[in-house]
Amino acid sequence: MPQNLELSSSKLILIGEDDIDDQEFLKEIFSSLDASFIIVFTTNGMGILNYLDTCNDGDMPCLILLDYNMPGLTGLEILKELKSRKRFHKIPKIIWSTSRSANYRDICLEMGANEYLVKPSNVNDLMQTCRQILDTCFPKKEA
Repeated sequence: MPQNLELSSSKLILIGEDDIDDQEFLKEIFSSLDASFIIVFTTNGMGILNYLDTCNDGDMPCLILLDYNMPGLTGLEILKELKSRKRFHKIPKIIWSTSRSANYRDICLEMGANEYLVKPSNVNDLMQTCRQILDTCFPKKEA
């Protein structure tokens, strides 16, 4: 993540995820790691854009987590749209996908994703991934 990125002080994470089971897992794990975070889910790409369009500048999420394959707009299409809107440049964006494709990863990073994570296949790895996601909102200061 770029050093000069000014992160939001909000503890809200906006997640685009159309799989209800994945939503439940994420909600449960994030709550167990830090219950002070507010998690907002949308099940399609337009929901992400609509939510962001209604946010005041001071109420922006500290992070946007996007499933690569969503109905309406894919995670990549959302990244392209957000890249064209200066208002959203400072919000870290993470794509998470079942694909390990280096091509998908490179394109997403080029379009503004801060990270491209492969969805874990077990609970322990999911817990570690969620810790990494939370650290993106509030990175630990290096000594």
